Amino acid sequence: MLSKRFFKTKDEAEVTFEFSHPEAEKVQLVAEFTDWQPVAMKFNKKERCFKIKQRLPNDKQFHFRYLVNDSIWDNDHQADDYVPNSFGSENSIVNTQRV
Repeated sequence: MLSKRFFKTKDEAEVTFEFSHPEAEKVQLVAEFTDWQPVAMKFNKKERCFKIKQRLPNDKQFHFRYLVNDSIWDNDHQADDYVPNSFGSENSIVNTQRV
């Protein structure tokens, strides 16, 4: 799940990435804005999901995926869009355009 917060005085959005998977012991966010390097997400015991916040420039779209337990690729099932990738699957899209 994605949630976004826009700032009045900055040209960026704070995006919270939340992800749950029944077999997940470890989840990493892998995205264009991380140069496709995995970034560890923290497990939130109260909400029973993995979370990470990222500040991203406004009015752009970014590809991303989740890497579960270092071996399972998954998408955000509530992403803004999906596009095919060169591996025969799809990437999730986060859009930082103000609505």
